[in-house]
Amino acid sequence: MLFRDKNRRSYAFTQLLKKYREKVYWLIRRMVQNHEDANDLTQEVFIKIWRKIDDFRGESKLFTWIYRISVNMAISFLNKSNTNQYLPDAVFENITSSQVDHSPQEDGGEILKKLHKCVRNLPEKQQLVFQLRYFEELSYEEIAEITNTSVGALKANYHHAVKKIEHYLFISD
Repeated sequence: MLFRDKNRRSYAFTQLLKKYREKVYWLIRRMVQNHEDANDLTQEVFIKIWRKIDDFRGESKLFTWIYRISVNMAISFLNKSNTNQYLPDAVFENITSSQVDHSPQEDGGEILKKLHKCVRNLPEKQQLVFQLRYFEELSYEEIAEITNTSVGALKANYHHAVKKIEHYLFISD
């Protein structure tokens, strides 16, 4: 690993930043919903990675370790800021209009708006599992490493989240 070589550490970090910055940003953005907060948290994640890279033991993939840091920082931010993750529908409509429609990674279509609205109304654990599985396309094993949860529990959370989303989409049409 290039990080172990002190002479190549800056180069390795630059490569890591190029590879994961956008993914980390969108993961956090889906959790906190605010561009400025997501941008600040993304910077904090990479500062923490730079400071703690010697603590990475390689027991998991680097990608998993980075996502775990990102998820934990976003959850801590939400808890500290007392942000209500379950925004009122009117506020959510403004968010989806102004943020989802103009996002380069999001379709912006009506179905996507409904999907995001459904996800925001799920319990916190189901939100996280659904986001990591559906949007980030992570395996259950990767999510288990990130969240310190068993694969069975994750599958159950994902299943319940999908059923709630399907129910909402079905009754709202």
